[in-house]
Amino acid sequence: MSARLLHAPPKELGFPGKTLQYLEQSVAHWVMSHGALAYMMPTVSGTLTVRRASISLRDYVSVMDGLVLQGGADVSPQSYGESAERPEWSGDRVRDQYEIELLWEFLIQNKPVLGICRGAQLINVACGGSLYQDILEKNPGANVHRDDTLYDALHHEIEFEPESRLVALYEGSRGGRVNSIHHQAIRKLGNDLRVEARSIGDGIVEAIRWQGRGYMFGCQWHPEFHGTTPDLLDGGPIMMEFLNAARLAAG
Repeated sequence: MSARLLHAPPKELGFPGKTLQYLEQSVAHWVMSHGALAYMMPTVSGTLTVRRASISLRDYVSVMDGLVLQGGADVSPQSYGESAERPEWSGDRVRDQYEIELLWEFLIQNKPVLGICRGAQLINVACGGSLYQDILEKNPGANVHRDDTLYDALHHEIEFEPESRLVALYEGSRGGRVNSIHHQAIRKLGNDLRVEARSIGDGIVEAIRWQGRGYMFGCQWHPEFHGTTPDLLDGGPIMMEFLNAARLAAG
């Protein structure tokens, strides 16, 4: 699993001037609840004590079975050729570069990639796509997709694209109800990607799938948060498809 980065930890944590790398517990437990082990993959940077000469990303990825790109900070507009229109939309360019490099190394080694929320957006950007820097400002009339007071209690309906893989995973279902914790979204679709689901009412892209060699899927919602809410779309089929792709890749 890729790491979330905290570049300026709160003073009370006791790490002044340090960068923290961490996993969110729910996503790690979601992976583990399906019989897999979850490992966090720290960044490798020439500015740190771990140098490129000391570790090969190819060797690093070779001992892993698949990659989960977890949620978190915005994708930086710099990563898709734009400037942040507001300071709070600047995102995390350092994390973008780290995750894009990881993503392509996993695909090169024919190992599956699963992107959650920010992870889906990162997949789109890595494939040459772009994002709405803010849904409501750039797409007037769109549904509300983020409410900091409600957080993962904000829900809406999505519709699967006809003949998409999601229709097969969910036994012919036309869609379902999901949480919504994002203010950015896919604008221009990346190369070799296919839309698999959209938000009902505004058409915001909610799921994408790689059409090239190997497995790569991204969903805008957080399936790891769905377990305790019965009326939300079951995240199990998504995780099992990802793990089955890992088993196939391993031979």
